[in-house]
Amino acid sequence: QVQLVESGGGLVQPGGSLRLSCAASGSIFSINTVGWYRQTPGKERDLVAHIITDGTTNYTDSVKGRFTISRDNTKNTVYLQMNSLKPEDTAVYYCNWKTRRVGSVTSYMYWGQGTQVTVSS
Repeated sequence: QVQLVESGGGLVQPGGSLRLSCAASGSIFSINTVGWYRQTPGKERDLVAHIITDGTTNYTDSVKGRFTISRDNTKNTVYLQMNSLKPEDTAVYYCNWKTRRVGSVTSYMYWGQGTQVTVSS
């Protein structure tokens, strides 16, 4: 089992910044893919950014150049730095953590509890 604790959400004005954190503990293996998703009422949960074991990152087009995903392996924590925030970034943000052993095809997936990000003046 892996436990995820998210933090860093809140209310920010347009153009402002927030940094989300996702701290993992428990049975974390060597191969990890961690993603940040967001969801608004009545809509599906969409991938915002993800980072894989070798450090490769990927972003949805709407956040490229504004958001940065990073990780601290010593703390088993992944961050999402969000700059130049827009009202349309308002959503509940969820951390998704997939972990597996080297050589194994079995991957274990976990979700964080979600953190609200509200961008409004």
